[in-house]
Amino acid sequence: MARPQRLDIMQKIGRKRGSVVLLYITGDRENVSTRIAPDVVRVIYRHLEMIGRRQAIDLFIYTRGGDVLTPWRLVNLFREYTEHFCVLVPFRAYSAGTLLCLGADEIVMGKMGELGPIDPSVINAFNPQDPSNPSARLPVNIEDVYSYMALIAQKMGLYNEEAIARAFLLLAEKIHPLALGNVHRNWMLIRSLANKMLGLRKETLSDEKVQNIVDHLTEKLYAHNHMIARREAVEDIGLPVIYADDELNALMWALYEDIASELKLAEPFNPGEILRGNRTEFKVASGLVESEFGSDYFVFSGVVERKDYPETGQINVNINKQGWCPAV
Repeated sequence: MARPQRLDIMQKIGRKRGSVVLLYITGDRENVSTRIAPDVVRVIYRHLEMIGRRQAIDLFIYTRGGDVLTPWRLVNLFREYTEHFCVLVPFRAYSAGTLLCLGADEIVMGKMGELGPIDPSVINAFNPQDPSNPSARLPVNIEDVYSYMALIAQKMGLYNEEAIARAFLLLAEKIHPLALGNVHRNWMLIRSLANKMLGLRKETLSDEKVQNIVDHLTEKLYAHNHMIARREAVEDIGLPVIYADDELNALMWALYEDIASELKLAEPFNPGEILRGNRTEFKVASGLVESEFGSDYFVFSGVVERKDYPETGQINVNINKQGWCPAV
């Protein structure tokens, strides 16, 4: 599907909802995946400046997550241009994507729509070393740490201070105390951000409802890869989700499938397949911001080179540039 046909779908969605639609896609193609990150804020700002102030703006989003601070900046930016900010979720909006949704007046989910827990994994200089890569650090998941301590408390008894102390000392032998401190700081941060995001909505939620939403998304789901379908989002968590009707669902899914096809999200990026001779330059798009005024792609560019030992089949892949650039 060419851009004109994709714009036609966006305009149909806009007419149906009385809004203007802006796309933000972070691709999850294997080997060239992207994530929510601060560098997108200026890109989206440029599109919003061209869109201008509108009665309602819908953000069509697909993401596996990313930086947890960027959603706060993005939602505040959108609210500079509209009184009614909504998010359209045709498929995945995980982690930081879910956090972004909390700041919307409406979360419109299709039949395949999925949200996820917002407990991030933390990486810093004090994290355990990755045994397969000495220069890298293993991420520490916030809820894994708290679940470990909860397990000890439940099995040994809440008031068995000696058992809990021994368990913490054992944990501190594996994970540096400063890394554990960073885990707790990020746990407090994510809960604070979730509360603040929900506070940006036009319709205020009760304190009890806010607490239930934050607890579910940071503690009660237990697994970071848990997928929250729209029924669970409404009935169990109490999120302000609207079900897309059949017509809107079909439009949202068609738009997602077109983007997934263009960015080849279902196909791993295999540098060996594009190598021609001993050296081949490449450019691969793996993210998209699009409105009626233009498109910006997140592009990886680099070189694939065959090594001096052809019998091993080894190749070198050097990515020398990555970032957002307008489509020409």
